[in-house]
Amino acid sequence: MLRLAERVRNAQRARKASYVMDRPEEIPLSYAQRRLWFLNKLEGPNSTYNVAHTIRLRGRLDVDALRQAVTDVVGRHEALRTVFLEVDGEPYQRVVAPGVAHPLVTVLESEPDELPLELDMVSRHAFDLMVELPIRAHIFVVGPQEHVLLLVMHHIAADGWSLGPVMRDLAAAYTSRCADAVPVWEPLPVQYVDYTLWQQDLLGSADDPASLLSSNSPSGARRWPIFRRS
Repeated sequence: MLRLAERVRNAQRARKASYVMDRPEEIPLSYAQRRLWFLNKLEGPNSTYNVAHTIRLRGRLDVDALRQAVTDVVGRHEALRTVFLEVDGEPYQRVVAPGVAHPLVTVLESEPDELPLELDMVSRHAFDLMVELPIRAHIFVVGPQEHVLLLVMHHIAADGWSLGPVMRDLAAAYTSRCADAVPVWEPLPVQYVDYTLWQQDLLGSADDPASLLSSNSPSGARRWPIFRRS
């Protein structure tokens, strides 16, 4: 208990939580996004940072409902409908409006023995982050009662942690669309853009020696991991 009390006395003040923030016309990138944007500029579009997830679906599949559900999920999560532009070499992100953001959803016929190679080939798509949404969906028809859904996302918009919320929302949207209904969700408390602006506000500028970003203390930004979350 004494050690706990000592830690509490010496603890630093908690960071304020992220919240909905006013958005400038040109929204900066988070530090995690900037790293991936730089690598994309350096290496050119490639599949190195793709996040691919496959789901085997058995039984009757309503392909049109699944296609609509993918669009619903992209409409719900801004990170999945964000493109990355630049002005004078400085990147910024632009969120595409839900009614304009149409993710690519393809339907492909496949034989069981050819499926692994085809999944691998499609998952290697090289995203052009300036013009493409960072997500693609492919529905492989293996048989009348067997399909495989492949989601391919760029790491600038998603990671392994993101798959849980995306798949839960996709399942809910598909259920609604199969019933000829639009999915109804609780609004997300924040979007990734809000986190980005919160991060900028919290860490400050590298030109400010008093900012957390410039600090060499244990509480400084150098000790803070940055996680990608949609």
